[in-house]
Amino acid sequence: MSIPAKYNAQLVEEKWYQFWMENNYFHSEPDDREPYTIVIPPPNVTGVLHMGHMLNNTIQDVLIRRKRMQGYNACWVPGTDHASIATEAKVVAKLKAQGIEKSDLSREEFIEHAWDWTREHGGLILEQLKKLGASCDWERTKFTMDEDLNKAVNKVFFNLHEKGLIYKGYRMVNWDPEAKTTLSDEEVIYVEKPGKLYYVNYAIEGSDEVVQIATTRPETILGDTAICVHPEDERFYHLKGKKAIVPIVNRAIPIIEDEYVDREFGTGSLKITPAHDPNDKEIGEKHNLEVIDIFNDDATLNKQGLHYEGMDRFKVRKEIVKELEEKGFLAKTEDYMHKVGTSERTKAVIEPKISEQWFLKMEDLVKPAIEAVLKTKDVKLVPHKFINTYRHWMENIRDWNISRQLYWGHRIPAYYYAEGSGDYVVAESVEEALIKAKERTGNNNLKVKDIKQDEDSLDTWFSSWLWPISVFDGINNPENEDFKYYYPTNDLVTGPDILFFWVARMIIAGYEFADEKPFEHVYLTGLVRDKKRRKMSKSLGNSPDPVELMESYGADGVRAGILMSSAAGNDLLFDEGLMLQGRNFANKIWNGFRLVKGWKVNSDAGQPASSRMAIEWYQAKFNKTLKFVNEQFEQYRLSDALTAIYKLVWDDFSSWYLEMVKPEYGESIDPLTFEATVTFFENNIKILHPFMPFITEEIWQYFKERKSDEALIVSKYPDEGDFDATILESFEVIKEIISSVRNLRKQKNISFKEKLDLSILKKETIETGFYALIRKMCNISEVKEIDEKLENALTFRVGPNEFFIPFTEEIDVEEEKSKLEQELAYHKGFLQSVQKKLANERFVNNAPEKVIEMERKKEADALAKISMVEQSLASL
Repeated sequence: MSIPAKYNAQLVEEKWYQFWMENNYFHSEPDDREPYTIVIPPPNVTGVLHMGHMLNNTIQDVLIRRKRMQGYNACWVPGTDHASIATEAKVVAKLKAQGIEKSDLSREEFIEHAWDWTREHGGLILEQLKKLGASCDWERTKFTMDEDLNKAVNKVFFNLHEKGLIYKGYRMVNWDPEAKTTLSDEEVIYVEKPGKLYYVNYAIEGSDEVVQIATTRPETILGDTAICVHPEDERFYHLKGKKAIVPIVNRAIPIIEDEYVDREFGTGSLKITPAHDPNDKEIGEKHNLEVIDIFNDDATLNKQGLHYEGMDRFKVRKEIVKELEEKGFLAKTEDYMHKVGTSERTKAVIEPKISEQWFLKMEDLVKPAIEAVLKTKDVKLVPHKFINTYRHWMENIRDWNISRQLYWGHRIPAYYYAEGSGDYVVAESVEEALIKAKERTGNNNLKVKDIKQDEDSLDTWFSSWLWPISVFDGINNPENEDFKYYYPTNDLVTGPDILFFWVARMIIAGYEFADEKPFEHVYLTGLVRDKKRRKMSKSLGNSPDPVELMESYGADGVRAGILMSSAAGNDLLFDEGLMLQGRNFANKIWNGFRLVKGWKVNSDAGQPASSRMAIEWYQAKFNKTLKFVNEQFEQYRLSDALTAIYKLVWDDFSSWYLEMVKPEYGESIDPLTFEATVTFFENNIKILHPFMPFITEEIWQYFKERKSDEALIVSKYPDEGDFDATILESFEVIKEIISSVRNLRKQKNISFKEKLDLSILKKETIETGFYALIRKMCNISEVKEIDEKLENALTFRVGPNEFFIPFTEEIDVEEEKSKLEQELAYHKGFLQSVQKKLANERFVNNAPEKVIEMERKKEADALAKISMVEQSLASL
């Protein structure tokens, strides 16, 4: 089988992914092996692959591929989320482009359009994940609107309602006027924006006096029902019991007193608009104030807005400021920076709105989830730093607003049976609802058409919080074999931005509905940011197309590049150069493979001593690296694991081992060395396979004919072996010796073809077995140990030992001394810069541990080099 000179990632990736799929390597069924299970954080069904998905799913694939090779029954369940707000917005926009308004359609007609959209676009992101190499069990793909998942949602809603944990209530909610739905507090992002503070005078009824208020939202003046001052504020004692006149509206409103007022802010008096501010609502309820809602659902003004009826809120703001000024009510205007609540999904500015919604009581539900993470550690967050964030959210949790005013989603299973009364029953199906309605009313003549299901849908998270349970049908059928075998799952990989939205709620659901944690570890990745540290997003235009990256650098190159710079929980600063580094690594591996495959084996040849030592060293190096890699996996430090493998393959194997064992040009290699080299190569690609699956499978299959059950993807992961640390330490010395000899050849223009002698004045033991390597790697005819220094020789030091190469050309001592002094000055300057950095407390306290470790290594290396140069100077 001829080996291509260049590695073609596109051809290789398509070939092997198809091969894995055809051989069903990704699929899992319960058996007698220990399971290892991951459920995918389901991406939005309308979405396309972005860099966050790339990072998250690469990590999951690395974990699942390694466990598969370690003999676990590995199961990675993929799927998508119906994403109520995002999908409905897409469908509404599509219909509008066709001249169709949502309001023109029945619920059923709109839902059919939504399903059409989902069928057309829903599989795109999963297909893109296949290009990445994601080894998901595609036969188990789930969608949060699947019939069995919908049934699970209804069952959970019914059970919670039966326990008295779900209720309806009028509350001040976050209203998204673009999506026309309520949002939970966690779906509101507060963005600092420049605004204005408007100072407005309200006349005091029956006098010429005025009271001044400051507001950022003058349009809400139309809904004012009181002016509030602090009861101890002397400035307003004389206004007690009086009324103020609302500008423009000419409505008389009471002047009330409440300790809530901050006497130092603004003018010390507040306008109270109970319908449009959560704090005003509380004051309104306390003082029995009238509630006047001035907004329609789309944030245009309703009839309470007088002559502004039908106008958008922000246009009204501009117009009402003009009117207030013209009529003499506006005293002054100031620039003002404030935080504005915006919808996470639509980016629309949120309107506080009083609305009847469905809520879930959280106070008791949350307790087992708090204990599991904070006390028993049954669920472990990685990295640990997110514990405090989790604690804060969970210990300050409020009731969950679970209803949304959307068509697309799981419809709330509440059924109204007496028109206009608001009386309802909750049931898992309309048939059960009818039975309950008959029992409730005593009217056996009721028909399905006589009962009406609630128009609202459930918050998207209300289905995804069941995900680890519902994908295995654990709600509907808790005794089924899959659920009993695969649940609880092992690892969850997700971003910290949904730690509360999703992770915490899944933990709550796990203990409530399965009496067990949903997963053991939560690996929280960092966010992918650009070089300016901005979160990558389509709106900023700073996110590259992941598919284009894979086409340019290969999936393996992108996977390696993105992981080598991504420590758990730390944000990744995206740099396309990392992808290039990944691609170059793939090419390096390919070239090394072609080199080895090109060697001719002479079955009669004996094994050189140099090869024996090289094999002994590399085996120890591999075993030490594998031990380190396994330790990093245990700590979810995948970046460090990959970096160690990268150094092993690039530096130790390709740059050193292959050079030490390769036969002379035109010569053959002995069979023992060749077999050892192939074994090393195969073990290298085994531990690299989870990170770079395509090129490793390609090389694995090229090495020899393999049966389908011998594919790399299902091969046995190497076991840790013992290693002799002294061999590794000795070889570091040998490497320095070899590098020093080669540098001297280069400096003195001594051809590598010219054999040299090397003499050693020993003050510290050197493993003599390695002399054979020095002879081969440096073209040395003889390595001799001597008792005194040689004259007329090139010299260098490695540690306390001094080395001499006889050289007939007269050495210019002053020139050598000058070179060494320049070298010494450079190393001292470098050392000073490193030590200055390490002396900076701010740097040491804030830099990642890996960065500090790297700086300390630079310091140690610089000190060692300074010592060597000083010793060489002393010997002149």
